[in-house]
Amino acid sequence: MFKMASKFRLALVQLTVRASKSDNLARASALIKEAASSGARVVALPECFNSPYGTKYFPEYAEAIPGPSTHALSKAAKENNVFVVGGSIPEEENGNFYNTCTVYDPEGSLIAKHRKVHLFDIDVPGKIAFQESEILSPGNQLTFFNTPFCRIGVGICYDIRFPEMAMLYAQRGCKLLLYPGAFNMTTGPAHWELLQRGRALDNQIYVATVSPARDEKASYIAWGHSSVVSPWGEVIATTEHQETVVYADIDVDYVKEVQQQIPVHSQKRQDLYRVEDLSDLVGVE
Repeated sequence: MFKMASKFRLALVQLTVRASKSDNLARASALIKEAASSGARVVALPECFNSPYGTKYFPEYAEAIPGPSTHALSKAAKENNVFVVGGSIPEEENGNFYNTCTVYDPEGSLIAKHRKVHLFDIDVPGKIAFQESEILSPGNQLTFFNTPFCRIGVGICYDIRFPEMAMLYAQRGCKLLLYPGAFNMTTGPAHWELLQRGRALDNQIYVATVSPARDEKASYIAWGHSSVVSPWGEVIATTEHQETVVYADIDVDYVKEVQQQIPVHSQKRQDLYRVEDLSDLVGVE
């Protein structure tokens, strides 16, 4: 395990996701190793990293947890001595399907599991219609975990559109929010960066998003552009749409500096805007 530190390197693996689950797992493991060798201490994968994204694929690729995909993540975390935020996989439990992110510490232990709370149900006439709720069930908890560097909150894709969720994470001491996601060619160019910067600036914390690489032949084409935004609302690391690893050096002390410079997160404000209706959504300590 790492010593307590205020700075660490974050790696976002913008993975090319193919039809072969075993190939996806092997490639993800290889890129986690590459990220660790480049100094990353926290490595994150994209949404549905082991499976093509789409309601017709979820039942076919779904696994119980633990299962083959989560075993590969645990092994990669332990072998490379890093925290692994495992994007998401289709999960099956008791006949229900979930879009689920698992998190592992450097010893390979499962320390958090987040089921996507807000399902992706949209209809933009003439552009895109998608209904995750046709197959998936929603999660009902916020999820955060502790590292020697800071507390990190987890959301999945559509979760980023809900500012109350990010605010609850910030109130609970998260300094970084990680959103594995797969925005598309309609909402990606319009909202991907805007939402990241909004959540970061609202809460004066780091926000990172991890997308699959773009596959023009896929039935669902991901936008790509995995990015990290600072507490000042600046994009400090990003990429285009090809497979790559994006790195950013996270400075937890900078979060404190920004919050002191523009003190919008006083205890008085937190008391005034506390979201009591969501108080039962408790994270992982």
